[in-house]
Amino acid sequence: MLDLIRKYKSVLLFILTFLGVYVVLSVGYAIYLKQEFSIAHYPDYVTHQVAVQSNWLINITDYSSFIEPHSEEASMKLFVEDYFVVRVVEGCNGVSVIILFTAFVFSFYQGFKKTTVFFILGSLLIYGINVLRIVIISIGLYKIPEYSRILHDVVFPAIIYGTVVLLWLFWIKRFKKISS
Repeated sequence: MLDLIRKYKSVLLFILTFLGVYVVLSVGYAIYLKQEFSIAHYPDYVTHQVAVQSNWLINITDYSSFIEPHSEEASMKLFVEDYFVVRVVEGCNGVSVIILFTAFVFSFYQGFKKTTVFFILGSLLIYGINVLRIVIISIGLYKIPEYSRILHDVVFPAIIYGTVVLLWLFWIKRFKKISS
């Protein structure tokens, strides 16, 4: 058994690091979500900011939009041209995707500075892509509502998870060069 552990030490270290970081961050995020938030940051601070930033970005295009708290569930309603198009819920804020990204990056640790800088820049990129994704889906649902299912369930998850996979591939390639 000890021989197997020695032989697969790097694989086991990767798995344990990934699971450890993922569990710690997920539990921390769950605790964060259980907090009480003011009406000014309903339903939670991050989700609220994603809705505000998506609204702002839509308004700098040729479309007008506004947001308001949903009266029946923990979400923000986003309107384009006075038409209710999407609910920005906790799952839309990108935090769970950033947690997944972070666990993977720290599993291929390259020293404090390099790992932290990549984690921060990658998280900011994922966050920005996520806001842009909400803007595009909102305008898309306003312009072509008949494609709502494919836009929401296929195209836009592909954008956010595709970004994460590309960042992971870049990180692995960089890790392999440094390790070699």
